[in-house]
Amino acid sequence: MRFIRVFSHTIPKMKFAFIIFKYFPFGGMQRDMLRTANELLERGHQVEVFTLSWQGDVPANIKVHVLPQSGWFNFQRYQKFIDATFAIIQSAKFDFVFGYNRMANLDAHFAADPCFIERAHQQRNWLYRLTPRYRWFAKCEQEVFAQDVSTEILAVSLTEKPNFQQWYGTQSERFHYIPPFLSPERFVLQDKAEMRQHLRDAFGFADNDFVYLLTGSGFAMKGLDRAILAMAALPSELLQHTKLVAVGQDNPKQFQSMVNKLGLQAHVVISKGRSDIPWLMQGADVCVHPAYRENTGLVILEGMASGAPMLVTESCGYAHHVADVDAGIVSPLPFDQTLFNQQWLAMCTATAEQRTAWGSNGLNHTQQIMRANDGSAEAKILIRLAEQTHA
Repeated sequence: MRFIRVFSHTIPKMKFAFIIFKYFPFGGMQRDMLRTANELLERGHQVEVFTLSWQGDVPANIKVHVLPQSGWFNFQRYQKFIDATFAIIQSAKFDFVFGYNRMANLDAHFAADPCFIERAHQQRNWLYRLTPRYRWFAKCEQEVFAQDVSTEILAVSLTEKPNFQQWYGTQSERFHYIPPFLSPERFVLQDKAEMRQHLRDAFGFADNDFVYLLTGSGFAMKGLDRAILAMAALPSELLQHTKLVAVGQDNPKQFQSMVNKLGLQAHVVISKGRSDIPWLMQGADVCVHPAYRENTGLVILEGMASGAPMLVTESCGYAHHVADVDAGIVSPLPFDQTLFNQQWLAMCTATAEQRTAWGSNGLNHTQQIMRANDGSAEAKILIRLAEQTHA
């Protein structure tokens, strides 16, 4: 049931509540949230952000409510946070509530993640579906996508739409497509030789090392294990001068253990999030994104915008961009590690001319994307939906 909000047609400016479980400066969804909030502010609206935790600088022009919670499990902390957030929202009379995570009582939801219940049935056994964690996340998803709910859905990709409709019967008119956005300011092309040296200096590599780069928070879902196994499968003479760098906001313990067991300590570096990702991408020989499943995979477009050849899995919503313009190699479904190992090898044994062509194709394609979306599409949709809500 929706909260009742006070809105006057004589006052066109509105007050938006943005809800996100965690903010950290290196997350794609987090960057999107901040950009959209600033777009709304530029149009004279108010935005307040509610979060469990905030890493990095807090913007001076946005009120941020940091509401930490305790609990044995994440979903227990999330529920306490949701309760605390809506207690404030209800009393503060917001005009529109926009959630980046799934929960009840949202006016709109930013659908960046795949369908939870579909994944639970396809990738987990029946025992998992008996756990409290499963029941909580499944209920939250239902509260957004169920047919009898009026929450609008901002979709950065429509690849998961059939899954949501299969499980929940979600009406098509509730989906609002957001075209991909890449910041021209963030992806200014630098001197290629300087960026190659920057990457190698940053991690202590030799000048002639061939470097694969994997970026993204959540190494398990991003397929870091697949990349490590592909490194281990390289012929020893190639491995000697080949490196893999994984950069992201995650606990690296299990993957570092895997690296150690395979004897790859001199060839694989796992780093926490960094602010120079565009420079690293421009300096990499190949950008890889072997994700298990991803609604979009913005880092695919970011790698292409940096002029890097791409090696990605078909399970990513944005993988088709690589295939459409021949910007690298797309590993097909169902995923096969042996085939992926061969494709990994093919990337580093390809001719310089082939890698240049892959990089140029991706760069030209993403520059067209930048010209097509100036970053305001999401804010414009939210304003239109908010106006309809209070019409």
